[in-house]
Amino acid sequence: MKLWGGRFSGRRDPQFENFSESFSLDQRFILYDLRVNLAYVKALGQARALKPREVSRLSTGLEALRRKVQRNPRWAAGQAAEDVHTWVEAELERQVGDVARKLRTGRSRNDLVATEMRLYVKDATLQLERALVEMLGAVVMQARRNIRLILPGYTHLQPAQPILFSHYLLAYFEMFYRDVTRFRECRAHADELPMGAGALAGTTFAVNRERLAKDLGFARVARNSVDVTCDRDSVAELLFACSLCMVHLSRWAEDRIIYSSPAFGYLELADTYSTGSSLMPQKKNPDSLELIRGRTGTLIGKLTGMLAVMKGLPLAYNRDLQEDKAAVFSGVDTTLEALIIAGRVAATMRIHPERMKAMTRLGFLTATDLADELVRRGIPFADAHEQAGKLVRHCVAEGKTFEDLAEEEAAQFVPGWDSKLREAATSMERSVARRNVTGGTAPSQVARQLASAERLVAELQRKLK
Repeated sequence: MKLWGGRFSGRRDPQFENFSESFSLDQRFILYDLRVNLAYVKALGQARALKPREVSRLSTGLEALRRKVQRNPRWAAGQAAEDVHTWVEAELERQVGDVARKLRTGRSRNDLVATEMRLYVKDATLQLERALVEMLGAVVMQARRNIRLILPGYTHLQPAQPILFSHYLLAYFEMFYRDVTRFRECRAHADELPMGAGALAGTTFAVNRERLAKDLGFARVARNSVDVTCDRDSVAELLFACSLCMVHLSRWAEDRIIYSSPAFGYLELADTYSTGSSLMPQKKNPDSLELIRGRTGTLIGKLTGMLAVMKGLPLAYNRDLQEDKAAVFSGVDTTLEALIIAGRVAATMRIHPERMKAMTRLGFLTATDLADELVRRGIPFADAHEQAGKLVRHCVAEGKTFEDLAEEEAAQFVPGWDSKLREAATSMERSVARRNVTGGTAPSQVARQLASAERLVAELQRKLK
């Protein structure tokens, strides 16, 4: 069965048939297709384009198809339809007869698939938001458990300054929370009805699009029929939001790959989310994290590909847009799976506080604190920076830490060296406590940040119930 066969004669090339079919992908839209068609049949009845008994028969047939599909997860096996819309119409005709041929009155596959895609985007962003909230919950729980633990902070992957481990974790909370807001914005942008736009020019039947929008759960009606039939901004936005979320997950994974290696030893992944080597018996590999990192690159490629498809299309609909489904389905599935695995990894990993504490003694993390203390004594920061840098260079040459220095030895490079300067140069607790500014790593500030994060998670959980 074809929805467009009257214009054509002769047999089509089977190779082209296989090349152009979309049923293998858009079968995922089946419940959306039935839902939209059911609402549209009602709208056609209200517009008097269908008689009441026709509305009743079509509605009964569509409901029967919905029950059939829901009862049988393998409903699509062995089907050879061009697309899901063709399958629905053919099945409906078997159920209710020739009246099914009126289903297409005043509508096109263009506005139908655009409507179904937006319904999918709305549902997918809600699923992604729920998975993100689980991840956020795991992050704040770990931060609460390790509220006072001090971690070496890094820039350029070189030891920089001491920070609270909870402060470090809350940096990822901020990233993932921004992802939540992006998915919400994507859902809001997709929340408008294409149905009634026809192929591009609208319909000649008096379909009440505002009422149809309400029936299908859309916040508003799309203003321009030409635009909405070929608009895939919501697909590109969703792919971007997924890609950026995966970039954040990839960075999170990379940190844990590094920190779980013996050279750092700050944490250990549960065996459940690790694998071994087929050759080396001692290996414990962070494959769960590496897969997240690897799939991020693949997803970025799908976003780039979708933008490339969209960039040169003349108005209005073009078949190029069939490529949207493969990209967005894969993007959403990948991101959902990665979020679920990441949340479980976060909840089960073991932290090694003693290793973090030992590593804070390396790398001269408090050199800036020493310079800051000299500034408080009236020395220009440029001079204080130089004095502290010379002291570090001496320690490196001698294989010493600040704690190893005798008073007269340190005074050669930092005149006026005394117990207060020594404390500034050696106390990790003092270093973090003095960064008592909004957003800083001081315990009092991090406690506020953590309490705020916990409130945000609780609020999100309430809204998503």
